[in-house]
Amino acid sequence: MRFPATRSVIRPTPDRVRETLFNWLQGRIAGTRCLDLFAGSGALGLEALSRGASEVVFVESDAQAARCIAETLKTLKSERGRVLTLDAFEHLRGPVQPYDVVFLDPPFASGALERACQQLAVRGWLAPAGRIYLELPADAGEPPLPAGWQLLRSKRAGEVGYHLAGLAATDPA
Repeated sequence: MRFPATRSVIRPTPDRVRETLFNWLQGRIAGTRCLDLFAGSGALGLEALSRGASEVVFVESDAQAARCIAETLKTLKSERGRVLTLDAFEHLRGPVQPYDVVFLDPPFASGALERACQQLAVRGWLAPAGRIYLELPADAGEPPLPAGWQLLRSKRAGEVGYHLAGLAATDPA
């Protein structure tokens, strides 16, 4: 997927990282509700749709990036994706509708990952058997997780560290 330059820094998740992530999630995507928070190019949410997610909500604050995701959904004739052009934290302050899978890949320099995790946990945005994908700089180590979450899988690809977490009471991956 080609993505035009925008005012914000968009760093699409590399292909090999997406492949590993969706292998981890194999059998967990079809029929699920997904949230692509800090959607950027929308690559993770679009991949979830292609693998049978029943709904993906893309939240992206950059209007041009959000338009590109919406255009891609239109081109694909997908009515299962919804694009919200707003700040991720504004969305998290809204009415809670738990998701089965949440993709968290904020701009690395923003420091938003830990804050987003806390909001997701405190407000109950994750379904009981839900999964959270987290992407951060590889040299940052393991992501800071809220109480009640556990790290299920971790890998590194070049400068990217990527992780899968779930609620502590759920079965591994």
